[in-house]
Amino acid sequence: MADLRSIVHMDLDTFFVSCERLLDSRLNGKPILIGGTSDRGVVASCSYEARKFGIHSAMPMKMARERCPEAIIIKGNTNTYTNYSKMVTDIVREAAPVYEKSSIDEFYMDFSGMDKFFGTMKYASELRQKIIRETGLPISFGLSQNKTVSKIATGEAKPNNELLINYGMEKGFLGPLSVRKIPMVGLKTYQTLCNLGVRKIETIQEMPIEMMESALGQNGVGIWKKAQGIDNSAVEQYNERKSISTERTFDIDTIDVFKLKGIMAAMVENLAYQLRRGDKLTACLTVKIRYSDFQTQTLQKHVPYTAADHELMPIISELFDRLYNRRLLVRLIGIRYSSLVSGNHQLNLFDDGTRYSELYGAMDTIRKRFGDRAVMRAIGLDARTIGRYNPFSGEPPPLLANRRL
Repeated sequence: MADLRSIVHMDLDTFFVSCERLLDSRLNGKPILIGGTSDRGVVASCSYEARKFGIHSAMPMKMARERCPEAIIIKGNTNTYTNYSKMVTDIVREAAPVYEKSSIDEFYMDFSGMDKFFGTMKYASELRQKIIRETGLPISFGLSQNKTVSKIATGEAKPNNELLINYGMEKGFLGPLSVRKIPMVGLKTYQTLCNLGVRKIETIQEMPIEMMESALGQNGVGIWKKAQGIDNSAVEQYNERKSISTERTFDIDTIDVFKLKGIMAAMVENLAYQLRRGDKLTACLTVKIRYSDFQTQTLQKHVPYTAADHELMPIISELFDRLYNRRLLVRLIGIRYSSLVSGNHQLNLFDDGTRYSELYGAMDTIRKRFGDRAVMRAIGLDARTIGRYNPFSGEPPPLLANRRL
């Protein structure tokens, strides 16, 4: 029993909606839609009252409004949600020896070995109550021996509750549930499984692993293991300082501001693409300048979580303008995105409808097929080819990560 783990998954309930209700108690108990307010908008989050009408996230706002005409529609405020997320993170950081912030509103915690000191379920329950008490936000959690079962248990515990899955009870808990409950089963995979007559997890539990591999390849193997309650993945310690960055050194020092801003725009655009490839968001931006006398200056700014070019670019430009004040020749420029968390960039598109979401989706598809510079803004066209890689792939960076221009 010594090697058994205790993994907690905590998830803030209808996070965006809950934040709005803290700011305006008149919203309590009413159907709420958060997202783009125009007909082209999409639902980023909705209250449980709205879900009774069949409304869900990513649904077109027009359709949601037709299903529930009395719903209150709110554009959303990323700054508010970022601040509340950080409040919860601070509480978790103090209480959990190892924690992973998997998105703006989700956390994994490894409490293995704590039974002898506290009693894991009691300790996790007290932590949940502390979060509710100090932030006012409802939060649910699941506790089991691995991340997959705990995450599914959280979904079953909602709203605003907690659920323990004892050792050895994983398969029995999972069996009656829909295969859609397995985290890696999306709509397309679900349709494939339905075509095979598979709708409940217990059906997968009874299938040979070879059959799942034949139908879905390695993805099928992973789904089969999760259906059995098998998941050995570790809770990866969250570190606010984790970041991605790039910098460029010039062969000839320059004072050409237009050239500097063009290269910086290309770097902003590419790193934002890398964020989206890795399903990441950033909350801290840094600009770096090294002058010809080798004096180096940096300036950073905390921002609401984002991975959208049109939000990152003006902030980086503002930081550059504030930083570049010596009017000396420049030897090097660089940018860094830090305080990364997992999350979808749709979070930042409350007032843009599907326009930017579709634009970035199309641009990123082209880049994946034809290369990072296959499509880019005109201002960055003069920047020569930059050696780039996917920092979330697990592969080592290229030897010439800091190419000279």
